[in-house]
Amino acid sequence: MLNNLKPNMEKFEISQSYHGGHGGYEEMEGGEREGRGPGGGHAYDDDDDRPDSPASFEEIERPPLRKIDKYCKAECPCMPARYTIATMACVGFMIAFGMRCNMSAAKLKGEHNGTVFMNWTVAVESHVDSSFFWGYLITQIPGGFIASKFPANKIFGLSIVSSASLHLIVPFAMTLMHGHVVIGVRVLQGLFEGVTYPACHGIWRFWAPPMERSRLATLAFSGSYAGVVVGLPLSGLLADAVGYQAPFYAYGTFGIIWYLFWIWLCFENPRKHPAISIPELKYIEKSLGESAHPTMPSFRTTPWREMMRSMPVYAIIVANFCRSWNFYLLVLFQSSFLKHKFGFKVEEAGFVGSLPHLIMTTIVPFGGMLADHLRKNGILSTTNVRKLFNCGGFGMEGLFFLFVAHSQTAVSSACLPFGNSI
Repeated sequence: MLNNLKPNMEKFEISQSYHGGHGGYEEMEGGEREGRGPGGGHAYDDDDDRPDSPASFEEIERPPLRKIDKYCKAECPCMPARYTIATMACVGFMIAFGMRCNMSAAKLKGEHNGTVFMNWTVAVESHVDSSFFWGYLITQIPGGFIASKFPANKIFGLSIVSSASLHLIVPFAMTLMHGHVVIGVRVLQGLFEGVTYPACHGIWRFWAPPMERSRLATLAFSGSYAGVVVGLPLSGLLADAVGYQAPFYAYGTFGIIWYLFWIWLCFENPRKHPAISIPELKYIEKSLGESAHPTMPSFRTTPWREMMRSMPVYAIIVANFCRSWNFYLLVLFQSSFLKHKFGFKVEEAGFVGSLPHLIMTTIVPFGGMLADHLRKNGILSTTNVRKLFNCGGFGMEGLFFLFVAHSQTAVSSACLPFGNSI
């Protein structure tokens, strides 16, 4: 049988240089890709594990083409389907986190001659800033169960487009009932966006080969940092050039346009993708094996009691709480601090405010490589590496926050970017 397959495999040219056309299934010139076998998959222990012939590829039933697919295929010619989904998810997170930067720029632009924005009291302004997170907190855990029960790609797309649609009415809601209506709108936005992270994890259950899971997830989630890097200065520029309403209209429109591309290019699993290459489909399915269809825990089968008694669980909760506190403190209040403390203009405050997140996107990959080096060479254990990097980062962050609090000069604008990017 192998002798009959050999000519076909030679015609298939599975060892050609990697160029993305077969979804990363081929070997790269001069060596194999990440993993033990070609394309980052598993090594071939026997003949049954070897790639199928082109004849067997043709037997795979493809989903019917949609009307739009007859004119424009649902594919990006420059990258495999799984990386197209990761890139689109990255853009989705950029829009979601960019929307969270709009309110701070709007409030700065809306202040005239020392008057309070929209005549809001301090209490109302605080409620407007925090109301998004009321809803965001509620749907975090339910979002995981929702993403396991329904197609995760649809949940992710609907969450962002729903929040973007609500974002369009925020400027009008600001003028009603002294801010109480906008508080309600932002609570709804938080409810929708609370499922984005669980849904994105659900997407990789079907799309991410084990040896590429970290790479794909990192690409997708990096949109959260990039969204703030772009969102703060862009919000400041739009608010200063057009008006405080402009950032909301712009990002709401971005979210709706993004959703149109998302439903065109992204699918629940490779089998439902009408334009995925057969080699990439086979590579993903062979790499995942049975892990693509695990038995998902229900609310009743989840070990809640064991989780509540686990000290590492509480350590992770506290670490994420502290990180989120500092992250959103900068997103919501850094621009205001720079304007009122040092007289920065709206657009200047936006650009300086984006620096911590810009530096963070540079430091995070190097920090990951350093952590892997310490673990692989036995310099530090995994537990000690995590404790050192986590506690060291928080310590440096807290130290520079103290510098900023007691600084009377613009030197604090340099402390913030460096200290809070650690």
